Amino acid sequence: MKAFIVDRYGQKDGARIGEMPDPELRQDDVLVQIHAAGVNLLDSTIRNGEFKLLLPYRLPLILGNDVAGVVVRVGSRVRRFKPATRSMRDPIKIESVRSRNSSR
Repeated sequence: MKAFIVDRYGQKDGARIGEMPDPELRQDDVLVQIHAAGVNLLDSTIRNGEFKLLLPYRLPLILGNDVAGVVVRVGSRVRRFKPATRSMRDPIKIESVRSRNSSR
């Protein structure tokens, strides 16, 4: 999969766009095919290493906290999402997205 990858913490030269293996789906995971993604201030802060004492990421890590796409697979304990559900994620929440024509 194509990803924005951080190989080492730092301002600019530690990040790159490249290929990463598809993630392994665990029981509580949701695999989403991303249709749109953005890099925001949180991603820049993580890239710079400012959270490494609070959030012990293992390098290389994949940035991208603002994403939208379609659920491809769900883990065995996931109940809220199903394959083909449109979804979005930002640093605060993950939610399904209703189509404009659906009833609320």
